[in-house]
Amino acid sequence: MPSRFAGALAALCLAAAGTTAVLAAGPAAAAPACSVAYRVNQWQGGYTADLTLTNGATALSSWTLGWTYSGSQAVTSAWNATVRQSGTAVTAQSLPYNATLPAGGSVSFGLQGTGSGPDPTDFALNGVSCGDSAPPPTTTTTTPTTPTTTTSTPPPQGCDSAALCDDFEQQAGGTPGGRWTVGAANCQGTGTVTVDGSVAHSGSRSVKVTGQGGYCNHAFLGTPVTGSGVLYGRFWVRHTTALPTGHVTFLAMRDSTDGRDLRAGGQNRALQWNRESDDATLPAQSPAGVAQSVPLPTGTWSCFEFRLDGAAGQLRTWLGGTEVAGLVVDGVPTADVDQQWLARAWHPAVTDLRLGWESYAGDADTLWFDDVAVGSSRIGC
Repeated sequence: MPSRFAGALAALCLAAAGTTAVLAAGPAAAAPACSVAYRVNQWQGGYTADLTLTNGATALSSWTLGWTYSGSQAVTSAWNATVRQSGTAVTAQSLPYNATLPAGGSVSFGLQGTGSGPDPTDFALNGVSCGDSAPPPTTTTTTPTTPTTTTSTPPPQGCDSAALCDDFEQQAGGTPGGRWTVGAANCQGTGTVTVDGSVAHSGSRSVKVTGQGGYCNHAFLGTPVTGSGVLYGRFWVRHTTALPTGHVTFLAMRDSTDGRDLRAGGQNRALQWNRESDDATLPAQSPAGVAQSVPLPTGTWSCFEFRLDGAAGQLRTWLGGTEVAGLVVDGVPTADVDQQWLARAWHPAVTDLRLGWESYAGDADTLWFDDVAVGSSRIGC
């Protein structure tokens, strides 16, 4: 992916208040091919940015806007565009519903990230330099037609401090891309992971996992995270089939200290955590232990939250904002809950987050995931 874009395109760039500005740019009196307004909301460790791209005189059937960060900015999620980053170079690509950009027309999109630094200035539209960033002109054009403006969709709520925040609205369809990869570490069969435009917790998109029964039908989407300290996670999940008696997993995180997965899912029809390295369960799978957990409702969206403290070796879990007593490791032994978990020292350092379906028997389920967030403080539902 190039880190700089260069060149010039003869175009008219509109000025504010409905006037037309012709900017001298060399012997042919060429004007920038576009202008970009970049508005950033910065906090310690992160930021959101709203961008408005205004096209020049050439109508486009699709667009790609590129720029370079000169600080520590790292994009983690986006809306109204597919945004990718390689090193310091960033590209934002149009989605099917906002790909058409008429002459003088504007489109808005946004992103969230970590780090900080100066605002970028080297914007390029479809490989042609925009010149210095400038406030966007009005939508009045020198042509008889009135251009359209795409309204930006707000970022997911409750994500101001999250290092990862994704509502999948930037996914165009098919297999999830961008920061997400699809697959399974062990083996893959007939389970599938797709972007779904018919079911969503917020916006119009979610990720659908068609989970099949049997060990080799694992199906997950995943993204890297860092979690040697305190890590909070939050996602919304919807599924069709009640948790079975057999062991299943819908969340997995690779624990670098164990070399195996920390898993959340169900067994005996209730939610549970499972440590793959020694098969410890939380709670204990006795009748009294299972009674201290809860089922995962079907046919509705549920908010699943967790807090993982690697240094202290502690774990907390909420469903719908309410803490689940049987899914807590706080260092104080609790009968029928954490005796397996406390049998050895445990200080996890997770390296990824994977959502999907894993069945160790013949249990199938269809699940949807949406509004996924990970951060250093509780994000909430």
